[in-house]
Amino acid sequence: MSEIVTTRIDQSLPAAGRAKRWVFRVGLGVVALIIPLVLLGLLAFLTLQAWPAIQFNGFGFLVSNDWDLGSQYGTPVSVDGHQVLPGASYGILFLIFGTLASSLLAVLFALPAGVLSAMFISEVVPQGARDVVAAVVELLAAVPSVVFGLWGYVVVIPVFSHYVYPLMADVLGFIPGFGGPVGAGYGLLTAGVVLALMVVPIITANVREAISAVSRGDVEAGFALGATRFEVVWKVVLPQVKTAIVGVTILGLGRALGETMAVLMVSGNALDIPSNIYSPFSTMAAFIVSQLDSALQDPTGMAVDSLSEIGLMLLILGIIVNSIARLIMWRVRG
Repeated sequence: MSEIVTTRIDQSLPAAGRAKRWVFRVGLGVVALIIPLVLLGLLAFLTLQAWPAIQFNGFGFLVSNDWDLGSQYGTPVSVDGHQVLPGASYGILFLIFGTLASSLLAVLFALPAGVLSAMFISEVVPQGARDVVAAVVELLAAVPSVVFGLWGYVVVIPVFSHYVYPLMADVLGFIPGFGGPVGAGYGLLTAGVVLALMVVPIITANVREAISAVSRGDVEAGFALGATRFEVVWKVVLPQVKTAIVGVTILGLGRALGETMAVLMVSGNALDIPSNIYSPFSTMAAFIVSQLDSALQDPTGMAVDSLSEIGLMLLILGIIVNSIARLIMWRVRG
């Protein structure tokens, strides 16, 4: 029906008007194609750049826990038709573990804080001040990640390593992964806390938007039946936004997966799977930054190609996570 109406409108316009309308529609289509084309371009570029490493590393790239650039001063050798430095091997199992573990910890901390913040802003803060309070919370999303990393380095690491982690190790040491040693403060839990603060604004903003779509008639009906504010929120509002909460949780997970500088500054950049929740570790994004300079010294180029393969895996993971989140959010808005 809309196509018929549009066609009739076009026919009623003079020739110059129809030409302008056609140019406008084509221009919008070209602009709309830019983002998917850029994404496809990134996938193609990383795939081509990483192809020698994909052939050389095989499936062991994902399940091996050994990253070694080899002898920087040795003569390159041929392995399966590829020139590499002697002793070179590339495995990123510890990076996959570190990326997923730190992101899940961040979401675990950020989800209750973000949902409760959204509930507080929507249901408790006076109507006239809601937009101001929401803007202050959402401004956290505009803070550069390196600032969060600096805050983690200057504040979180000293405080947690001297006071919080020793207490946790004493009280929760019977739980696997929570026992000592607590180290110097660089590690998985520290990165999870820093990442959580970066994810909270995303969760708060989206959950608040979902709450604003809840019918006020349902809320007022709950109050009319004698329910308290807590009961209305728990039994009327939350059930209607639970799908949005699931979607925004995955969206926050995608945000945490790709974080680089903040994690690099507080993770310790260890090349192994952490022995406990306090141990240093590394993520795929942070590892690429930390290893790029050394990889560029490899005359065979295999180290840079392997870093490109890490980038390709990270991009694919981010696309999957964010696509799932967007599908859920579209369902909620629908």
